[in-house]
Amino acid sequence: MRLAVLTCLIMLGGLCGGAPQALAGTKVLVTTRSYDVVGTTGAALVEAMNRKGPKHGFMTRAIADTGYVVNWKLDVDRTDGVCRLRGADGTMELTYTFPRLASPPKPELERRWRRFLAGVHAHERHHGRIAEAMMRATDKSIAGLKLADNWFCTATHREARRRIDAVYA
Repeated sequence: MRLAVLTCLIMLGGLCGGAPQALAGTKVLVTTRSYDVVGTTGAALVEAMNRKGPKHGFMTRAIADTGYVVNWKLDVDRTDGVCRLRGADGTMELTYTFPRLASPPKPELERRWRRFLAGVHAHERHHGRIAEAMMRATDKSIAGLKLADNWFCTATHREARRRIDAVYA
């Protein structure tokens, strides 16, 4: 669903001759966490990851995880009965969680572990790139927003929040 909304927003921007200039107030804060796993074989390491990995749903665990929290601060200005979005500062806190070997493995297991972990890192970084693309799409969707509104610009705030929520739905 998120990907469909993102695709529609990008296509709409392209069809309209480009969206208004995106606001430059977005930033991404990246944090990497790890959890320790112990094992002398590949199967033992998989079992340890299934026991200690980040929660994925109610009863299951994942090998690794990418999580994000997005916050937007909107600056709306009212002039001559029209409310304009002057600025939108978006902050995304992106958190990666990966397994880490707690004890030195045998050389053969270490080689296989590094190859496995490289694939896990690539997979999770892809999730991070999708989240960052959603942030850029949100920024473009609210750039240049203006509405005839009341004294407190409530409809403009509401429309900006609706557009933000549509990207992350």
